[in-house]
Amino acid sequence: MVRGGREEKNRGSGKSRMIWLVLLVMLLAAGALAIPLFVHTGDEVGDQNSGATASGGPGDGSEIAGGEEVAEPVELSITCAGDIMAHGTQLTAQYDSATGTYDFSNNYMYVKEYISDADLALCNVETTFAGGTPTGYPAFNSPDSMAADIEEAGFDVAITANNHMLDRGYRGMQRTLKVLREAGLTTVGSQLAGEDETTFTLVDVKGIRVGIVAYTYETSRSSAQRTMNGSAMSAASKEWINGFCYPELDQDLAYLKNDIDGAKVAGADVIIAYLHWGEEYQRSANAWQKKIADKVVDFGADVIFASHPHVLQPVEWIGDVPVIYSMGNFISNQRAETLDNRYTEQGMLANVDLTWDPQTESITYINMNILPTWVDRFSAGGKQNYYVIPLDGDLDQNPTLAQSGHLSRAKQALEDVRTLVGEEFLHQNCPRLGVDQ
Repeated sequence: MVRGGREEKNRGSGKSRMIWLVLLVMLLAAGALAIPLFVHTGDEVGDQNSGATASGGPGDGSEIAGGEEVAEPVELSITCAGDIMAHGTQLTAQYDSATGTYDFSNNYMYVKEYISDADLALCNVETTFAGGTPTGYPAFNSPDSMAADIEEAGFDVAITANNHMLDRGYRGMQRTLKVLREAGLTTVGSQLAGEDETTFTLVDVKGIRVGIVAYTYETSRSSAQRTMNGSAMSAASKEWINGFCYPELDQDLAYLKNDIDGAKVAGADVIIAYLHWGEEYQRSANAWQKKIADKVVDFGADVIFASHPHVLQPVEWIGDVPVIYSMGNFISNQRAETLDNRYTEQGMLANVDLTWDPQTESITYINMNILPTWVDRFSAGGKQNYYVIPLDGDLDQNPTLAQSGHLSRAKQALEDVRTLVGEEFLHQNCPRLGVDQ
């Protein structure tokens, strides 16, 4: 693989970047990149359900026409979760003193089926795996077992581009990538040094090549010095992370555009962009988020997922591109009891369903819906217990809510999300493709 470069003050030599651009121009001139036509409408879900069976292309069920194999359209379901965090009280809750080990698997027991159901599942891992003693905020460092439990929950891709990625410095950031990959997760948002890696990730899902780019905001620069959470980045760190600074926005977003272009040159059919942005605890997108979203759509993204505010924000369409401005906290200790803010307990599984037509090399259908989630925390067995509760039709039968006595809080969370996002985007009102209505 060829690793995309940046100018020295940001990412190193621009030589690799120029190679990608030259390849892109050559392929465009040859007509190798098709211009897709996007269609989205909730009314089409039923038509898709009765349509062709998903296929990865010739050799696995394609029809034969005139002696030639004809690849059928492929239906792809994508799910993304927001911030997965591990505050100090969570670490204590998941620790088994008898074995000296940590186990986070119970956190996801109720949402695992929804995550595993997706063809591609992503999440923002907002901690590090630096080794040594685990710690919570402000310098997150989680036990390695947490990475394995995230993968076991059904996630395929771990996003590492967030403002806590350098909590344990360059070595912590590098070790985090190794731990996540050893757990079976693909990573995007930072790179291993010396491995000649690209600044984007390309994965194959049901024969569809999905390109993923991920960037996080950085804090203001002083004399061109890049900073994260107000602290200067080391020369080694800034070389291997994907970031942008609001005052330098146009310059920095050019690198994101280069990544999208590079992913397309490398063969990406669909482009997913993840952005770590916005203002903490604000339940609406700000002007910076709106501006960046418009630009990233212009760059060629097909889907935009995002988080960082730690609360949910509305979703919308920009043209035919679904934009989820903030997926909130998927799991954390931020909540009414700790921040006097119940909205930090609320999250979502953001779902995008699309149909890729290999004949036209385009997306012919795209739709989105969200499954709201709520983090239940309660004391039992001498410790705190954390569970991500899907706000679906089974709340009244959920045994954990019965044990905690928090059914009314879960229902309040559902009503909050319904009011913020809109009834029409809720999961039960906008089923996945392939689900009978």
